[in-house]
Amino acid sequence: MEVPDWQTIPRMLRDLAEEHPSDTVVVDGPVRLTLAELRTRAGGIARGLIALGVRAGDRVAIWGPNDLHWVVCAFGVWDAGAVLVPLSSRFKGVEAAGVLRSTGTNVLITGHGHDGTVLADLLAETAGGPARGLPFAGLPDLRHSIVPEELERPGSLRPSQLLSAGSRIGHAEAEDRARAVRPDDLCEIMSTSGTTGTPKGVMLEHAPTLRGYRDWAEIVTLGPGDRYPVIAPFSHGFGLNAGLLASVMRRATMMPIRVFGPELLAALIRDRRITILAGPPTLFHRLLEETDVGDHALRVAICGAASVPPELVRRLTEQIGLERVINAYGLMEGTVVAMTRADDPVEVVASSAGRPVPGMEVRIVGDDGLDVPAGERGEVLVRGYGVMRGYWGEPDKTAEVIRDGWLHTGDVGTLDPRGNLSIVDRKKELFISGGFNVSPAEVEGLLLREGSLAQAAVIGVPDARLGEVGWAFVVPRPGAAVDPEKIIAWARDNMSNYKAPRRVIVVEALPANANGKIDKRALRARVAH
Repeated sequence: MEVPDWQTIPRMLRDLAEEHPSDTVVVDGPVRLTLAELRTRAGGIARGLIALGVRAGDRVAIWGPNDLHWVVCAFGVWDAGAVLVPLSSRFKGVEAAGVLRSTGTNVLITGHGHDGTVLADLLAETAGGPARGLPFAGLPDLRHSIVPEELERPGSLRPSQLLSAGSRIGHAEAEDRARAVRPDDLCEIMSTSGTTGTPKGVMLEHAPTLRGYRDWAEIVTLGPGDRYPVIAPFSHGFGLNAGLLASVMRRATMMPIRVFGPELLAALIRDRRITILAGPPTLFHRLLEETDVGDHALRVAICGAASVPPELVRRLTEQIGLERVINAYGLMEGTVVAMTRADDPVEVVASSAGRPVPGMEVRIVGDDGLDVPAGERGEVLVRGYGVMRGYWGEPDKTAEVIRDGWLHTGDVGTLDPRGNLSIVDRKKELFISGGFNVSPAEVEGLLLREGSLAQAAVIGVPDARLGEVGWAFVVPRPGAAVDPEKIIAWARDNMSNYKAPRRVIVVEALPANANGKIDKRALRARVAH
């Protein structure tokens, strides 16, 4: 595929704003933003960040739900030559503080949580209030915090104050900063739990990220005139790169979705006339079973799941009249790896993630590291331009997963004779709840902070609405009385809702295998019975 010679996100925005200034790329409620307006407003944020002392390569975090402000600030961060650190709007204070601390983030831009919570206040509860010229005493690298305009928080600035500070910075200086960004500079540090449960920061560079999601958008046929609701959070790789970034690159109209509910689906299709829809298979089952589609403009569905029922694909094309149903495979560490194509039959779309995208290679290897025959299971290895630079500040963990140029994904898959990749098992222990990856090890570590537990083991259990939910088996500390409902309530107060276990089971001891590790197969068997 021909790839534009942008190489960096600031250059991409400038080229498109000059060539297509009046194209609308964001619609958020009644507010519409063109490419020219996006460039202007992003430039204001960039000058404000420069005025605060942000240097090229500094980390700037954004913490809030999908909205217009998030979009503008992201491009402002990139224009300033800084590295974007997205934080989930579902994070609690302890989770946000962990990412900010590990990445050495210098500036934090915050919003409100889904329920109206002031996110900065959650952080203050964990990291302390302002002290010694810092907005949060327990975060020594974090020099500045930006809170929503209507708030007044000691030690923090409001967006208007950020823009006012930026007025001291000349446009030429800001342009020089934006144009000085290099193709191999970092653009993002994305949080992922990976296979170990300890959150890590995936380092992604400008040029590979642009190429990967331009190719993705090309295959999806996303382009001018498309209306694309971005349901996945901007803090997630898909929401940020296949949503926010891809929409601007392809001059499509993005609609940031703060909170997605069943009632919104019908409104998106009937009233907002969306043309592209991405989500898990459960979303499209809901579209078929619960939504009166009627006259619509929807033409492409992107499922992105290990397995999609063939009947779902048929119904979407025959009953709804979609042009395409697309399945794909990617991961934070490897960007876009494989996608189904326009001429693929239903069976291929339903059972595989298609073939590798140009510039990416896939191997399936056995325990001996050798390639297995077509159709046999093995670990999925990935090589190509989209593989991450590594994990932020963790060279040892980087070396564990990138060996001899190949990214060892930890996923189990097969390749058919035509090269179609099927994922047949997820990374060790990881499960997906409501479209969010959940690492049991991370949840277990958070649960142990509650204070009354000696051990915790979390597994994913099938759930009709969310796909899977967490169940926690817990062992009390000596002399402690554990109330499962209180543990669940504590979890909801102290971790993202999709991570919080839906059920807690108190046991005297956890089963162990021959290696002395917790035997989660035994726990799953207990649930099955």
